[in-house]
Amino acid sequence: MKKIDLLTPIGITLGFLMIMFGILSSGGFGGVLSFLQLASVFIVIGGLIAGILINFNLDQVKMARHVLKQAFQTSEQNLPSLIDLFIRLSERARREGLLALENELDDVEDPFVKKGVLLAIDGIEPEMINDIMSAEITAMEERHQIGRAIIEKAGEYAPAWGMIGTLIGLVLMLNNLSDPSTLGPNMAVALLTTLYGSVLANLVFIPMAAKLEMKTNEEIFLKQIVIEGVIGVQSGQNPRILKEKLSAFLAHDSRKKSNDEEEESKYLGDNVNEA
Repeated sequence: MKKIDLLTPIGITLGFLMIMFGILSSGGFGGVLSFLQLASVFIVIGGLIAGILINFNLDQVKMARHVLKQAFQTSEQNLPSLIDLFIRLSERARREGLLALENELDDVEDPFVKKGVLLAIDGIEPEMINDIMSAEITAMEERHQIGRAIIEKAGEYAPAWGMIGTLIGLVLMLNNLSDPSTLGPNMAVALLTTLYGSVLANLVFIPMAAKLEMKTNEEIFLKQIVIEGVIGVQSGQNPRILKEKLSAFLAHDSRKKSNDEEEESKYLGDNVNEA
């Protein structure tokens, strides 16, 4: 289930607010207007879009909207719940056989988990299951990398086009040194294009690309746990051994919390039995 990742818009908004605060603290609202230059916007944004269109094909450009959307979304990945699912599947498989697991898949939303369990039910060898599911992870990683490359290239092109705008402004200024009234506007173009390009690169595109890479790594990590769980269920591993194996993927704090909850559950169960 996808949820809005509030940290991305909060971070971008906070960055722009700090820039605005710095401008206001020095020049007031009049200072803000002096940082608005339409020519600089056209040079940076126009050059950025042109570079993206030249660098990528049409299908990849169409992916940009979807990729940008992913940076503002997060998925609920509850690792302890995933481990509990495989423990439950392992217990039922040992008790009733692998075919009984089909009934357990009705409540599973993750298609990767479903695919792995169905491969196990079909009696596919563990090595083949690992190869098939690992190939899907590799394909997913390549898709994500292509989509992320658009954002990374935008982070490269933005400051470069800011520099181009600076050169344009300087040329215009040098060509009109005899007219003092043009020096200010031309210098503004020269400086503000660099500012716009640097802000877009370092506040928007580069951090966004880094976040997308982190999300890809998290998804790969989760899918690797799924592979271990599926193979453990298919090979008939003892549920307790499988739990210990999968719990190794948990962070120390999460593992400790899970163990504490299990001990508390046993304690409450003992007290109920005694009563």
